[in-house]
Formats: sequence, structure tokens, C-alpha cells
Amino acid sequence: MFAILLRSPWWVSIAIVVAFVLVARAMLPEQYVVFGAMGGFPFLVVGLIAAVKQFRAPNPEQVAGVLESLAAMNWRDFSGALERAYTRQGFQVSGERDAADLVLTRDGRTTLVAAKRWKAANHGVEPLRALHRSRQATDASQCVYVSLGDVGDNARRFATENKVELLHGAALAQLLGDQAARR
Repeated sequence: MFAILLRSPWWVSIAIVVAFVLVARAMLPEQYVVFGAMGGFPFLVVGLIAAVKQFRAPNPEQVAGVLESLAAMNWRDFSGALERAYTRQGFQVSGERDAADLVLTRDGRTTLVAAKRWKAANHGVEPLRALHRSRQATDASQCVYVSLGDVGDNARRFATENKVELLHGAALAQLLGDQAARR
């Protein structure tokens, strides 16, 4: 339930806290109201976490601007921006391996990132299959497929079934937002 609340608007959790307080005041003797209201504390924490995440997320205009700026980049600039962003997150970044354009390593875990087709108009299943095969061959923990646009339904289904993370839209803008602004 808390995972659902983290993805919901922050005010939903706060409304649950208010409900706890109101029910406690209506149903409990005065000396126990505080204890009844404390049942809403976990919801308060979840609501505050959700609020911070939601207020830090870029708005749709910012996302569109960042994605437009990323679309204007050439491969060298785009891959450099990805490398810098992942390095800031604590990854060690190395070059190509099979279908992966970047190999990320942190805490003994390897993540393969395929990004060369980031500007493609259509993203089918085949590049995802190649990335998945590379993950199996190299025994990598995760793999990420980067695209500016959305991927097709078949590709999305394949990604879900094979645990390939799709990085596009707002998530890509959030990862590379400051890199795009520097251009």
C-alpha cells in the first residue's frame, strides 16, 4: 500500500493522516486520541517523501525542452552526457560491449546500457533482444534501453517480461536535464 501511495499525489497520504486524526478524536476517549492519531504517522512520512519527489520532478514544459535539446545532440555529446550522469550517480563507466553502448559498474554489479538508437522514430523488439542476450552472455545484473521517444507495445511487453529497464521521457529528462541545459 505504501508503494502505491508513493506513486500517488502527496496529498492522498496527508488526507489519510487527517482521517486518522478525525477518527481518533471522534471514537476515542480524550486521553487516547494522541495514540490513535499516531497510527497515521507512517502515512505522514510517506506523504512527505512523495511530496519531495513530486516537487523535485521536472514539469512537462521542462521535460519537453530537455528532450528537444537532447534530440539536437550528436552521439558523442549524448553519450558523454550519459557517462557524466551515471558517473555522478557513483557508477564506473566503460565503453561498448556487444549490444551495450555503456557498461556501468557499482558495488560489484554490472548494468548494460544501450543508447545508440536514442533518436530512432520507432523502437522495436530487436534491439531489446540483442541487449537482453548481451546481459545473459555477460551475466550482467541489469540492462537499460535509452530512447527519446516511446517504444512500441511489443517492445514494451518484451522489456517488461525480460526486466529490461526503459529510460525515456521524464526519467531521461531528469537524468540528463542539467547536461542538456549546458549545451
